[in-house]
Amino acid sequence: MTKTINLTLKVWRQKGPEDKGHFETYHADNISTDMSFLEMLDVINEQLTLDGKEPIAFDHDCREGICGMCGSVVNGRPHGPEKETTLCQLHMRHFQDGDIIAIEPWRARAFKVIKDLVVDRSPLDKVIQAGGYISVNAGSAPDANTIPVGAETAELAMDAAQCIGCGACVAACPNASAMLFVGAKVSHLALLPQGRPEAARRAIKMVRVMDQLGFGNCTNETECEAECPKGISITNIARLNREFFKASFFSNE
Repeated sequence: MTKTINLTLKVWRQKGPEDKGHFETYHADNISTDMSFLEMLDVINEQLTLDGKEPIAFDHDCREGICGMCGSVVNGRPHGPEKETTLCQLHMRHFQDGDIIAIEPWRARAFKVIKDLVVDRSPLDKVIQAGGYISVNAGSAPDANTIPVGAETAELAMDAAQCIGCGACVAACPNASAMLFVGAKVSHLALLPQGRPEAARRAIKMVRVMDQLGFGNCTNETECEAECPKGISITNIARLNREFFKASFFSNE
């Protein structure tokens, strides 16, 4: 038999970037514990629409923990209380009947609030555009075994490549730093031979753009690792620092 719970939601409402936001209280009654957090918001929005009120704006796309689009701060924690879980994968069974849940957007200078829980995360895209790629000539795909890569190195690269760019690390950091995100993107390519030719330029350009966009500095608080839905390790920040320092000595960028 499906269990239902009754909740009180305190949701951040903000009409636009220049408006002053505030919390509004909603009652979520008879919520199935089998629902995801986003499905619970869908139910609330359906009722708001029927009542002729403005629904709550929130980001989502795949709802499978892949795209990185969803994300809100739930009771002070990005993506909610469960470890290595995106907001769309968070189920209501992790809450108790009568709970009060505060829901607010990512809080960071670089992430401007567009509306309600939706923030502009395009600064992360701009960091990637600065160098988070490799330049290759068009043509047929090369043989997969042309450049051997050791198993341990491949695992480290794939661990870093799991980053979905949701921005939870920025929202969790007291400095609103994007170092875990940038560290993951730089590590992913720096560990592989295909990424080495542009390694110095990549590290300098991505860090430079990150600073220009208003992200804070890393002070090793480690909240980013604790709240990352993909469990990205802060060792990637250490690797980013090494890549940046090496590039500073040898690059003309």
